[in-house]
Amino acid sequence: MATEAEILEEARKVRRLQLVMDLVTSTLQQEDMPVEQASELIAATRQFALNLFPDKGHTFDLIYRPRLQRILAEKYKII
Repeated sequence: MATEAEILEEARKVRRLQLVMDLVTSTLQQEDMPVEQASELIAATRQFALNLFPDKGHTFDLIYRPRLQRILAEKYKII
């Protein structure tokens, strides 16, 4: 069973990732940047998530990647 400190640390990491995801999605939607730069931002965001939650790349790909890809598809008219 996890200690209270571990639970609080996990919650802190989740909030931090949520904040970064909010910033990244806003940036992707609002900033005028080349698609290559947007792709690099997504890759850097995934790496950030992996730094917080090692071995959870699959979870990132299931939860966040579709949202980010949808933004790219809408903004850059990628089919």
